[in-house]
Amino acid sequence: MATSDYGLMIVIMMIAIFMASYTSADPDFLQDVCVADLSSGVKLNGFACKSNISADDFFFAGLAKPACTNNTFGSNVTLANVKQINGLNTLGVSMSRVDYAPGGVSPPHVHPRASEIIFVLEGELNVGFITTDNKLFSKTIKKGEIFAFPRGLIHQQINIGKDPAATVGAFNSQLAGTQKVANALFASSPTVEDAVLTKAFQLETKLLEEIKSRFALI
Repeated sequence: MATSDYGLMIVIMMIAIFMASYTSADPDFLQDVCVADLSSGVKLNGFACKSNISADDFFFAGLAKPACTNNTFGSNVTLANVKQINGLNTLGVSMSRVDYAPGGVSPPHVHPRASEIIFVLEGELNVGFITTDNKLFSKTIKKGEIFAFPRGLIHQQINIGKDPAATVGAFNSQLAGTQKVANALFASSPTVEDAVLTKAFQLETKLLEEIKSRFALI
């Protein structure tokens, strides 16, 4: 990627993050910093603050390189949220990188605590989200382009190109959360009652059990 492309990406992502902070889905913070103490036993809506902090609490290099996509879905998500960058605690922002093999997919999922905006680093993807009245908004996007997904709505991405693809995403939450629709329904613990799933998806019990067995291996 050319230096000018990296510059454009950085400017766009920074604007997105700062705009997200003004409409943050997380509670407003009441102090300059509150670096997360992930080892604390204190339970609250967020994480307790630790006393000894450094610049490293606000640093993460994990989005710089592509991740392995040799898996069932042909994609890999690298998160950059409060669990990787403890200094994001109470700031209401986070990021991620998704790498895709050719044909790789980020299966239908939701982020319950954040809207998302993605920037295409490489490749060409078909992306889309579904509203609560079951209307699909989809578009093909390529290198240098952006697409946004509203908070809590089912959305997905697929690499439709012949080469690997990658996106960087920004969220207006320190911990957006991700719930894959199929995994939630077919691989929950304890499992959803078969009677519910067979009726909801109009499936025979035998086929349902086969589907559930496949997701149990993922």
